[in-house]
Amino acid sequence: MLLSFLLPAVQKDLAIPDSAVAALTGIGVGMTGVGGFLFGWISDRWGRRASLALAIGAFSLGNLVCALAGSGAMLSLGRALAGLGIGGTWGGGQAMIGETVPAALRGRFGAIAQSGAPVGLGLAAILGSFLAPSIGWRVTFGILALPGLALLFFRHLPESDLWLAHRARVSKGDGETGEIARARRPVLAQLVAPDQLSTFIRAFLLTAFNMSAYWFAVIWLPRYLQKERGLTIFGTGWWTLTFVAGSLVGYLSFGWVSDRIGRRPAFALYCAVTALGLALVTLFWSGFAAQPAIGLACLFVAGLGTGTWSCYGPYFSELFPTRVRGTAMAVIMNSTRGIQYLTPLAIAAVARWAPSAGMGGGISLAAGFALLAGAWVWTLPETAGAAIEN
Repeated sequence: MLLSFLLPAVQKDLAIPDSAVAALTGIGVGMTGVGGFLFGWISDRWGRRASLALAIGAFSLGNLVCALAGSGAMLSLGRALAGLGIGGTWGGGQAMIGETVPAALRGRFGAIAQSGAPVGLGLAAILGSFLAPSIGWRVTFGILALPGLALLFFRHLPESDLWLAHRARVSKGDGETGEIARARRPVLAQLVAPDQLSTFIRAFLLTAFNMSAYWFAVIWLPRYLQKERGLTIFGTGWWTLTFVAGSLVGYLSFGWVSDRIGRRPAFALYCAVTALGLALVTLFWSGFAAQPAIGLACLFVAGLGTGTWSCYGPYFSELFPTRVRGTAMAVIMNSTRGIQYLTPLAIAAVARWAPSAGMGGGISLAAGFALLAGAWVWTLPETAGAAIEN
């Protein structure tokens, strides 16, 4: 997100040609998929703590390389390292939380951790819009390297007891022979084995539908509000901050709601809220177009619905066994994010095939994906409060 604010200055200082901009902006997202698999595998084989430490180290080192970059190639290397780290932190981190906190509170703890996403988006908007023009892009990237200081405290972070018990059983060969044999197979082979394949596919599709709804809205919404609604306020970082404020409330509240009424009902409810918020800024906009503040309130509602992202850590922790939990979570989340490379192509296709739909067609598509995700979640079992399988 932050790179979108810094790109003009970076491109000018490093003489990066326009033809290379797409690759530069895409390499970070693309490497999240690689990082998801790599660090997810590490979390299942070497431990949640080791995976987190290496992922945070890669992210911080990558941003430090970006700050010191003297060429486009060096900047691309830094972006690739940062992408690896971003892709790697989620699976191991959410697996550790899911395996550690009380089952009845798992949704709330997972939501607190997941709220780092909208907070990060808000910090990117603040740093990119208001501070970067004064401090410069190199100092800005240097600030992004500061999370590496967390590694100083990792010796105080205990490993997941559930993972330690699982690895001890696998090492000794105790317990059910079939389970031990499965745990010793390559992790991807375990994910596509008959006992996991159906759950893996359904969880993958659930995430893909919800991810598509989110990215169609995030990419399309600012352009729609500026070009078709003529609201210049959305050309600044304020629309982002309003959306982020709604997201933060949604992320935190979802954990409490899902612990109370269940993962599936809560997920479906928040998907409906997302669709409602997007409908308000498109289909029903003419009723209050003269009040930009109401438009911001509609964006807040749309952001509130993105609280669905707090579902995935607790839900996937409960769906997958310890032997593949970290890898399954990381691969699903980061692969579906990588698929969003297709979002700009879909946007261009809709504009070409249905020009009369305008930008509103893209928002309708986002709302449609949100409703599809809300319906698809019912193909998975309810797991709220369940004991995690070792």
